[in-house]
Amino acid sequence: MEKVVVSVGGSVLVPAEDDARHLRDLARLLRDLSARVKLFVVTGGGRIARYYIETGRTLGIGERTLDEFGIAVTRLNARLLAGALEGRANREPATSYSQAAKLARRFPIVLMAGTRPGHTTDRVSASLARFVHAARIVNATSVAGVFTADPNKDPDARLLERIRFEDLVRLAGSGHSAAGPSIVFDPVAAQVLVRDRTPLSVVHGRDREALRAAILGEPFHGTLVAD
Repeated sequence: MEKVVVSVGGSVLVPAEDDARHLRDLARLLRDLSARVKLFVVTGGGRIARYYIETGRTLGIGERTLDEFGIAVTRLNARLLAGALEGRANREPATSYSQAAKLARRFPIVLMAGTRPGHTTDRVSASLARFVHAARIVNATSVAGVFTADPNKDPDARLLERIRFEDLVRLAGSGHSAAGPSIVFDPVAAQVLVRDRTPLSVVHGRDREALRAAILGEPFHGTLVAD
């Protein structure tokens, strides 16, 4: 059975619009697919994490502590998804890659979240994929893929249906120093993918058909990062 790492953005898990229904729909999809592929799901923090980080930054709280705020929210989101998965996944998110691999012996779906300050969930997903030898990573985000510009700001932004690993590195930039960055993909994670050549699919997490197809390795609407 193929192993697939699915990185689910917090904006997909709790979009602030009928969250319970979206969580149930996502959980139903993951449960169905877990009969065909071994799933490792990494949850992001989204708007709730950004709220704590931005508020804390205004109060003068240090970046390391702000990162810890964000990690705490990613873990809460993992617990919320675990509840929706009704026993198909671990209730407490894995805190290390070795623990995630061990949990895979007991559960059809393994949940993980943020791990430590300075490591985004993109980086967790890339490193987890390496550790468990995943066939691919699926990044479920709030946009339909990788664009030539921010589609929320530029009406002329064009979806890139396929790019190379090196293109992802260029688009990701050189790095970030503040907690809660809003970037195409974490630069360090992009370097991990370049080294391992692990295919990355970027899809809109609310587009269930695209998400299903990407997880199964079928043609999908979004962006494929590969050789």
